[in-house]
This record gives sequence, structure tokens and C-alpha cells, in this order.
Amino acid sequence: MKKIIALLLAMVMVLAMFTACGSKTAEAPAAEEPAAEEPAAEEPAAEEPAAEEPAKEEPAEEEPAAEAPAAELTIDEIKAQLQTVEDGKLTVATSPDFAPYEFYSLDEDGNPTLAGFDMALAQYIADFLGLELEVIPMDFNGTLAELAAKTVDLSMAGYSPDPEREDKMDFSEIYYTGGQSFVTVQDKASLFASLADANNPDYSIGAQIGSIQVGLAEENTPDADIVQLSKVTDIIAELLAGQLDGAFIETAVAESYAKNYPDLAIVLPVPYDQEGSVVGVCKGNDILLAGVNMAIEAALADGSMDQFVADANELAAGQTYEGLLEDME
Repeated sequence: MKKIIALLLAMVMVLAMFTACGSKTAEAPAAEEPAAEEPAAEEPAAEEPAAEEPAKEEPAEEEPAAEAPAAELTIDEIKAQLQTVEDGKLTVATSPDFAPYEFYSLDEDGNPTLAGFDMALAQYIADFLGLELEVIPMDFNGTLAELAAKTVDLSMAGYSPDPEREDKMDFSEIYYTGGQSFVTVQDKASLFASLADANNPDYSIGAQIGSIQVGLAEENTPDADIVQLSKVTDIIAELLAGQLDGAFIETAVAESYAKNYPDLAIVLPVPYDQEGSVVGVCKGNDILLAGVNMAIEAALADGSMDQFVADANELAAGQTYEGLLEDME
């Protein structure tokens, strides 16, 4: 019995030892290492705007070829593009009181025919452009007004290229070079040794309304009584009647009158910067201007212009009428 008790005690002691050993050797739970931080979820990178595709270039519209300047066109191109007040016609205003430029030549029976080298040139221009010529006579101031109103295509009245007329018309090239003169009668010729002698308040000096001669009178004889008359024939009549003491007249015209009226005296040349005669062309009609200039060039080159002047001077030396037919007695 004692042995059994001793054996039980021994077993109890062994069991206790094992329990103690188990306590010492049991590993304490390892301290938890902080969990590795997961990398923060990366914010999605801001999307870069997609590169814009280059806009598709639309095929460039072809620009119409630049038109050639009117002055560079051929005569056939001018004829094809030509526009006039009336289709197929060249309408020309003139003042027929300006021999040898434009006047009426009278035949043996007194029948009038419009003549002068302006009129011959007008016909040449019309033929050159393949147009029918229509001339409308009127007083000089009317030729300026009608051309400014664009109711006629051209005006031919012995015009000088006066800059003050540039708002009313375009100027052609010069087709005739003349000059300006101071005219009086033989009995008074000795009074005017210079233009300064005519600048006297006691003298009446004539010039045609609307003409460059008015400007010449105002420039050279500002102190005189300047009398403006509508027709050169009126100026001549007033000179011969003693109502005018002198007048400013285009030289070729003065020479023409002097042939028919020997009492007239051309006493002094008058300085003028714009020497020469031009055709007045309806303003802005570049095609017509180019055609007129081409015709003038041809008339000068082939000798026609010289012949026109010679013929006009011969006719002006004969029986003439200068003025409008409705005023003809």
C-alpha cells in the first residue's frame, strides 16, 4: 500500500515538473510587427489631354487670277470688255466754237458740217474701237457737266489736263501740244508790252466760262475786270466791238480767228504748266481710257493726227460758223 501511495506521489511530482517546464518553454506570442504599410493607392495620373489631331487642311480655294491692268490689254481684249453709255456707240460731247479743234465748216450753200481736228480724232477713236460715233454739241461748260454726270463717254473740247478737272474726268494721253496767248485788237496792241500791262482795273479782260483761260486771267490780271463769256465767238465779237480790251485764248484757236479777222492781234504768249490737249474720259472707265490712249498712240504714229490738224486749219480759214446750230441766224 505504501508502495502504491509512493508511486502515486512520484507520478504527481513528475506531472508537476512537466507542467512547469511547459510554462517556461512556451514562447510568448511574438510582438506583432506593425503591418507593412501598403503603398497608398496611386491616384490615377491626370490624363494628359489627348494631342489634338492637326485640323485637316481644307484644300485652299484657288484665287482667281489677277486681272491684267487695262493698259496692258490687247485691242481685242479691250473691245471684248468695253462698256459705253449706249452699247455699240461712242457718245462724245463737244463745244463747236473752238476752231480748229471743233467748229462748223460751211459749204458754198451755207450748209454746216461739224469739223475740226478733235472731231476727226473722235471718228478715228470710234473706228479704232469698232463703235459708231455720236457727237452731241453743247456749250463748253455743258461738256464738263455731262462728262461728270457720266451721260457721255468722252468729251472733246480742246481740254488741257487741268488738275482742277480731275474730279470730273480721267485724262487721256496728250494728243496735241499747243499754247496759250493774250489777244487784243491791232489798235490796242501797243498797250500790252507785257502781261503786267493788262493787270489794270481800267481794262476788261475776257475768258471762256469753265475754261483754263479763266484761271490764267485770274492769275495774270487779277486787278482787271475779268469778263467770262460762254463762247469764244462771243469773246471775239466783244473784242472787235471794243467791249473787251484783251482776252486769254488758246494759241491755235486765236491763230484760226486771226486768219478770218485781221483786226485781231496775238500779242503775248501766256505761261502755262499744263501745255497740251487731252480727251476727257468718263471717270472710272479704265477699259475705255486704255482704248482711247491706244487709238491716240496709233493716230500719232501713223501720221493721222498731223493730217487732222492740217485739214482743220485749212477748213478754219474758209467759211465757218462757231457756236450751236440753234443759235445760227
